[in-house]
Amino acid sequence: MRNFLDVPSTAMVRAQARPVPDTLGPAHVQRLPNRLGPVALPGVATPSLPDLGAAPNFIDNQAWFNTPGSRPLTMAGLHGHVVLVDFWTYTCINCIRTLPFLKALYADYHRYGLQIVGVETPEFTFEQEASNVKQAVQTDGIRYPVVQDNNYGTWNAYQNQYWPADYLIDAQGNVRSVHFGEGDYSTMGHLIRQLLQAARPHQSVPTPAGVPDKTPAGQMNPETYIGYEELQYLDPPEVTRDAPAVYHFPASLPLGALGLAGTWTDHAQEATAGQGAQLELGFLAQDVYLVLGGTGTLDVSVNGHHTQTIDVVGVPRLYTLYQAQAGSAASGKLVLHASPGVEVYDFTFG
Repeated sequence: MRNFLDVPSTAMVRAQARPVPDTLGPAHVQRLPNRLGPVALPGVATPSLPDLGAAPNFIDNQAWFNTPGSRPLTMAGLHGHVVLVDFWTYTCINCIRTLPFLKALYADYHRYGLQIVGVETPEFTFEQEASNVKQAVQTDGIRYPVVQDNNYGTWNAYQNQYWPADYLIDAQGNVRSVHFGEGDYSTMGHLIRQLLQAARPHQSVPTPAGVPDKTPAGQMNPETYIGYEELQYLDPPEVTRDAPAVYHFPASLPLGALGLAGTWTDHAQEATAGQGAQLELGFLAQDVYLVLGGTGTLDVSVNGHHTQTIDVVGVPRLYTLYQAQAGSAASGKLVLHASPGVEVYDFTFG
């Protein structure tokens, strides 16, 4: 029996499938690792910062949020500010776990010249809707500017490939550090402080506030899509595309595998529940999340015990299905009963 957990976990970062570039945007900024020598902040051991070249501008974007009059920002207009460009998407658990750090940075350092720009580059079609992004920005309590990047214009200008990804830019508009994924918050905080101090030597920039690093560690399920475009772990693996079909659970479910039963219509990005729709998942994780859309209810059972009924309504978003009581990863079987009309997109784990 295949163990589906033999594939690498995506706990820290969600990757977009595209070749890894050697350069960054039109300025040919090389992506260099942040493993460099000490810097000139007394008592602070942080990597030194190479000059990686001019930061690309925000291009081919749509709506802006949290800017005066919803007007767009430009790199030229941000000259004199230290800028952190954060690529994210609002249903990505990896991005969600970084938000407390980003919000704390903005609260502490915006007054000293830091500007954070969240570039919301969507993975799913519903994330292209300005109203959905606006609601997510409000619900998540994000106060720094956010821009929609539906056509991947800014993403491609940076030749980015990850959610989340952070590009740290100095007051002269040059990229000085690149970080992919979650964690390493202390280092990023000290690098920002260094650039702020260099930009305005007359001011005394405080040390960054500590934010707990909740980046998960250890083995867990890989990200598990239900739509046929990225479907990998279904057992048995065959689906009927874009038409209702009746499915049956496998006789036994391997750890890390996904099974369907009842009527489902599998689309490119999601599966829509029909009559008697059920889904089972063999998991190893501390937390299990699922992106849901449509309207209806989802009954959740873990290891044969009903744990909750979720009302699915409104903007598609990330829901928490399971959290281990002991605070460490556990294995088990998750069974979902979906009412007709519920849309099931993507499992992620923590």
